[in-house]
Amino acid sequence: MASAIEEWNLHRRIALRVLMLVGVQPARLILGMMLTTSFLSMWLSNTASTAMMLPIANAILKSLFGDKDTSKDMNRENEENQASLQQNKLYTVPTEMQFLASTEDKDLAEEKELSSDALSDLKKEEEYKTNIWKGFLISIPYAASIGGTATLTGTAPNLILLGQLKSYFPECDVVNFGSWFMFAFPLMLIFLLMGWLWISILYGGINLRGWKTKKSNIRVDAEARAKEVIKEDYQKLGPTKFAEQAIFFLFCVFAILLFSRDPKFIPGWASLFAPGFISDAVTGITIVIILFFFPSQKPSFRWWFDLKAPNTETQPLLTWRKAQETVPWNIIMLLGGGFAMAKGCEESGLSVWIGGRLHPLEGVPPPVAVILITVVIALFTEFASNTATIIIFLPVLAELAIRLKVNPLYLMIPGTIGCSYAFMLPVSTPPNSIAFSSGHLMVKDMARTGLLMNLMGVLLLSLAMNTWAKSIFQLGTFPAWANIHAENATSLVTAVENVTLSALNKI
Repeated sequence: MASAIEEWNLHRRIALRVLMLVGVQPARLILGMMLTTSFLSMWLSNTASTAMMLPIANAILKSLFGDKDTSKDMNRENEENQASLQQNKLYTVPTEMQFLASTEDKDLAEEKELSSDALSDLKKEEEYKTNIWKGFLISIPYAASIGGTATLTGTAPNLILLGQLKSYFPECDVVNFGSWFMFAFPLMLIFLLMGWLWISILYGGINLRGWKTKKSNIRVDAEARAKEVIKEDYQKLGPTKFAEQAIFFLFCVFAILLFSRDPKFIPGWASLFAPGFISDAVTGITIVIILFFFPSQKPSFRWWFDLKAPNTETQPLLTWRKAQETVPWNIIMLLGGGFAMAKGCEESGLSVWIGGRLHPLEGVPPPVAVILITVVIALFTEFASNTATIIIFLPVLAELAIRLKVNPLYLMIPGTIGCSYAFMLPVSTPPNSIAFSSGHLMVKDMARTGLLMNLMGVLLLSLAMNTWAKSIFQLGTFPAWANIHAENATSLVTAVENVTLSALNKI
């Protein structure tokens, strides 16, 4: 579905339309960028969303402030003029000419004073421009990482959680597309709003001291140019094509079917079939099959009635060649490898053994354990792939939850989402690397901004797990599907110990 959306530029039309609605003030544009990127990241990959939004951001920034190199040249030229004025002031004047030249000296002094004020204003504008530029660029990858957590298909760790739940706890049926969205979407919105406020205040988008001050004419003209750039880019897309309308309709059907399959609070359409026969994968495969044969141009019925009508081939909404090029097959293979590794850890008893070594955490209250786990995983993900991190940690968290006698989801869900809360380093996530490669950000910018983002993410996730997530996933009780796994794990440990003892006796 994401490949089809990218094929027909529907994501770009949505992005530009949102930016036209939010306005052209820097704080509003940053909010519009973050909302658009997070929404696209819910359905597209985080990397694709970031790569699509950064060129739009650069075009808007250039219209707002011009090219950075041009402004530096202007600043350098003003400094040279200032130096020449200082040199002119040092010229010696004959005594008999002082009275006649007094007016000229005053003019030179006034010119120097005006130039000094203009230079100071230019420095302030340059600093303001640099900060806004950084705020724009840093907000996009952060919004992509936050938005990917809102849906099960938004990012790879979410899919790994679902796969390992099916492997470890086959009877667990509380996590599906609808229940995850009800939990993660409010968390995403709150975190996105908090992140926007922090970035806007830190980089000058919102000025708490001078919010009543009048805008300069330079900024007013720049915002008008930015508005024209967005409008011009939107007009270049032309009128909405039939393919875009078809993709949007199928996308809405896709989302509605996913949400209504098994919403838990009312019977879903999956109840019309035998239990276990329908899953989210059925919805996905059905929609994708339609994409492969649905025409990208408005069908005409003339062919049925006119024997002389040309028999022209119509391009479908999605071709197999496009799917081969754009679908991340390497990620799919990586997910399969992660499921195999998790099953190997379970069958060999490695996850049980590691869980048994975590004795200090057994005396910690579960809410504190959630915070500690999220902090550890978020810091670990700053230096390692989030996919590899969650593959390693999920089996351990499942066994730890069984030892603590709490719902395994109470520890596994924070660990999964914590893998996406990596904001401090360029190497943390691919979106961070893409934004850093633009050349306008430094490592200290990401570290300074990302530190508080990480802290906010940990606290908000802990709040969500101890409030509305408890009623959605029934986290207040130790479920029966976890009891079955606990009994199997106990028998596995006993068997391993018996084998070890028998081997030692023989020795």
